[in-house]
Amino acid sequence: MSDFHAVEVNFDGLIGPSHNYGGMSAGNLASTNNAGDISNPREAALQGLEKMRFLIRAGLVQGILPPLPRPNMDILVSAGFYGSDDEILRAAGEQAPRLLKAAYSASSMWSANAATVSPSADTQDGRLHLTAANLSTMLHRSFEHPDTVANLVSVFRDPEHFAVHGALPMHSSFADEGAANHVRLCSAHGEKGVELFVHGRDKDQTETQFPARQTLLANQSLARGHGLNGRAVAHALQSPVAIEAGAFHNDVVCVGTLDTLFFHEHAFENTELVLSDIRTAAEGLFDLRPEMVLDADVPLADAISSYLFNSQLLQWPGEDRLVLLAPLETRENERTRRYCEKLTSGNGPIGRVEFIDVRQSMRNGGGPACLRLRVVMTVEEIEAIHQPCLMDDDKIDRLQDVVRKTYRDRVTPSDLLDINFARECWQAREALLEVLNLSELA
Repeated sequence: MSDFHAVEVNFDGLIGPSHNYGGMSAGNLASTNNAGDISNPREAALQGLEKMRFLIRAGLVQGILPPLPRPNMDILVSAGFYGSDDEILRAAGEQAPRLLKAAYSASSMWSANAATVSPSADTQDGRLHLTAANLSTMLHRSFEHPDTVANLVSVFRDPEHFAVHGALPMHSSFADEGAANHVRLCSAHGEKGVELFVHGRDKDQTETQFPARQTLLANQSLARGHGLNGRAVAHALQSPVAIEAGAFHNDVVCVGTLDTLFFHEHAFENTELVLSDIRTAAEGLFDLRPEMVLDADVPLADAISSYLFNSQLLQWPGEDRLVLLAPLETRENERTRRYCEKLTSGNGPIGRVEFIDVRQSMRNGGGPACLRLRVVMTVEEIEAIHQPCLMDDDKIDRLQDVVRKTYRDRVTPSDLLDINFARECWQAREALLEVLNLSELA
């Protein structure tokens, strides 16, 4: 057994004031279906903060990552627009409306895509490693990584404990979408584990309607860069059937923690091979507990629309079995609600399902799992991070006060042309950073 204690800390992305339904994400059915609708950034951020509060009150350790600066004027200038900020926004709206929507995108709220994380128990140098995702497949996300690195360095700032890596090369062969395609399994959070990397393609895009966003080369590069023991790494091919159905990331059809892997029958191209590879990698470390949901019980379309698997699978303080934190949409879908009742009535590793309201995020295609970056940390590592980014009730109250004062409760596509809205977004972010003592990021 380890001689130190470690826990999983969830770092949620704080939903930014420019949250809007731009419909920018091909393959994300919710994003596409709600494109152009009126969004409510204030409600979105308050819902996200209440999710954090719920977990804090349960006794879990909760962190936060601030929103990135939006609108991103640099990307518009790089595209040839010039003049005052007002002139740039209006010209972009007339000549390149899709680029303007990308510049406003609040997608960094989904911090599962911020980075891939390997805890110190797994790495050769005994440090916690984080590599920012390049997100090269989607325009609106492809320019996030420089600001994401700045965020991560500001939070995980002690090089004795943390190694923050820049993004992989910005080429399609290295396409990387972060922890949404990565699962760590273990006997206990402080023990050595097996890191499962899931890819949708090898190098070149296969013939699918929607893009496969993660490559095998990217995952191999991440494992090397983090100094992982090759014997404790498993690679899996995501099922093209799932990608075509709208599972744009593996965490739409699979979630895991500790020794439990909870996944849909169509999550992987070859389920038997994936489970065999994990068991081989886990030999001497733990016994894998797979929980596969059959398509006959929950059709893939229902799993994706309800985000049954895009939930947080958590070790709940004081409970022997895991808790699944699912969106309300999972309860409202009859098939997934019945399956949750069946799941928890047995003697399996998941003993309870809690439901949480994150509807604003869900309408843009991100459930509870999208909103958080899982970081397994020792007590010493928790003490070494930027402490104001660890949440408590008072900090959440202060952030919610800022949100209520500075966020709009209604954003339409035409608002993206308004310089006053842009200024509100910048000012709101500065106020949030002040609460988090991260004004250097402004």
